[in-house]
Amino acid sequence: MKVLVATEKPFAAIAVEGIRKVVEGNGHELVLLEKYTAVEELTAAVGDVDALIVRSDKVTATLLDAASKLKIVVRAGAGYDNIDLDAATARGIIVENTPGQNSNAVAELAFGMLIMAVRNMYAGTSGSELQGKSIGIQAFGQVGRNVARIAKGFGLTVNALDPYCPDQVMEDFGVQPIHDLQKLYRENKFVSIHIPATAETRGSIGYELISLMPKDGVLINTARKEVIDESGLAQALSERSDLKYVADVRPDNAEELLEKFPTQVFFTPKKMGAQTTEANINAGIAAARQIVSYFLDGDTRFQVNK
Repeated sequence: MKVLVATEKPFAAIAVEGIRKVVEGNGHELVLLEKYTAVEELTAAVGDVDALIVRSDKVTATLLDAASKLKIVVRAGAGYDNIDLDAATARGIIVENTPGQNSNAVAELAFGMLIMAVRNMYAGTSGSELQGKSIGIQAFGQVGRNVARIAKGFGLTVNALDPYCPDQVMEDFGVQPIHDLQKLYRENKFVSIHIPATAETRGSIGYELISLMPKDGVLINTARKEVIDESGLAQALSERSDLKYVADVRPDNAEELLEKFPTQVFFTPKKMGAQTTEANINAGIAAARQIVSYFLDGDTRFQVNK
């Protein structure tokens, strides 16, 4: 079988070496397309491959039409909204992700931004500490669970809301379940967002929720920019100079927010939550192993388009 690794932002060299060892060690052929600059390059490359590994690269219906032999696509990471699931399903193509492989990296970045926010963006003025405060986690998946683990080390009280996660799972982590979204925002000085961008969640976090946050509240977003109602966010920041918003997902109105609220907002230059050597290696090798397992015995335990 022919496996294509197509990455506009390449894996680390050590990750590629690990992927190659897994793929070729199991009798398959590995092809690399790194740092491509045009979608046409990717379209040409998928024509005769059986499997595809991507990162944030767009896998569209048009691309899938060009991949006549493609059987499986694996997104090296947790989120998979860069892949057209409906188009893949219609063509009988399996789509998988690699949950948990970059979750610690994302969680650590969330705390890096949170510390910067409570220290007034390192402006040299007196800030505050995390210990003794509370943090609310919106979605208790792999990243949320790592946020909880780190939060407890800082001496934070941890609450979480996730309608798809049993209360007992949260309680086993020493986390208090919350079942009301407004309560999550109203009762936690810090809120960390980890929900996917879906029809239900897009634009769901706006003025009403953000305005509920306690004095000196900090909202952290390492999930997706689409879940934020940007006009509502701007309104809340304009009315509450004590609020801060820090994000690994740069909003469309980033420049406007930075100009109007320079002491209240911070955005990474690009999404970099998973940009650590460890996460890079883990996700890439996991993707390769999942493809090998699929070809070996039909294993689809990580399939997301069932």
